[in-house]
Amino acid sequence: MNIRLARPEDLSGMQAGNLVNLPENYLMKFWMYHIITWPQLSFVAENDKGHIVGYVLAKIDEESEEKGGEMHGHVNSISVLRSYRRLGLAKRLMMLSQDAMASIYKANYVSLHVRKSNIAAIGLYRDTLGFEVAEVEKKYYGDGEDAYVMKLFLKNQS
Repeated sequence: MNIRLARPEDLSGMQAGNLVNLPENYLMKFWMYHIITWPQLSFVAENDKGHIVGYVLAKIDEESEEKGGEMHGHVNSISVLRSYRRLGLAKRLMMLSQDAMASIYKANYVSLHVRKSNIAAIGLYRDTLGFEVAEVEKKYYGDGEDAYVMKLFLKNQS
């Protein structure tokens, strides 16, 4: 398994993984904007045939900087194809993105939204990666489900 920075030519494979696994989907221009604007934060996992089997799509929150708040990263989406789960790929993808947020952008923390019903993802974020629930956003998702806003404070690297 190879994990590397995502490139524009990976976007269709990343989007395909999103369509298979997640109910929330994004337009191609959303994906492209992230890869071009924050090229150091998104990663893909490839199988031995070079097919994308997982990804993390992340950004730096621009609002916080404009409002004089703390610089922080945000994970928009992470997905690993079902047949490649339980191999530690999601953890590795998240760790690479978080490390880049801290070292390149000096982000103080990373945030993400997760469905309250997504027990497996909550377990990964809380138990494996150390995220904590910061708040609940009522009816965050299109189908009306609430989201946990989870945060992890990062150790800035010089």
